[in-house]
Amino acid sequence: QVQLVESGGGLVQPGGSLELSCAYSGSYLMYYSIGWFRQTPGNEREGVACATYPNNSSPGVDAVKGRATISRDNGKLTVTLKMKALKPEDTAVYYCAADQGICGTNWYRNANGMDYWGKGTQVTVSS
Repeated sequence: QVQLVESGGGLVQPGGSLELSCAYSGSYLMYYSIGWFRQTPGNEREGVACATYPNNSSPGVDAVKGRATISRDNGKLTVTLKMKALKPEDTAVYYCAADQGICGTNWYRNANGMDYWGKGTQVTVSS
C-alpha cells in the first residue's frame, strides 16, 4: 500500500526556518514527481515546491519563491522541504503529494488529480 507520511511541522517563530520531510513507501514512487502543497481554511491548496525524478525541482507560488527548497533522497525514499524567512502567512497545513506528471505550473494546477496524498502536517508561524 502506498503511503506518504509528512513530518517536521510545528510552531515556528517569524523569520525562522523549518524542514519538512515526506517519507513514502512503494519504491516505484521514486520515479514520480513528488512535491508539497499547503492549504489554509477556506482556501484551495497551493503548490509550494516540486521535484521530478531524479532531483529536478520546480518552484511553486510566488509567495515562497526564493524561500523554499526541495530535495529528494531517492535511496531513502524521502523528499525534504526547507523553508526560510518564515512569515505568519506561511501558516498552513502542508501536504506531500505524488503524481506521474512533470513538475511545473500544470502539475500544481492538477492538485485535485494527484495520484497520492499524505495526511498533512500543521505549520504555524507565530511569535
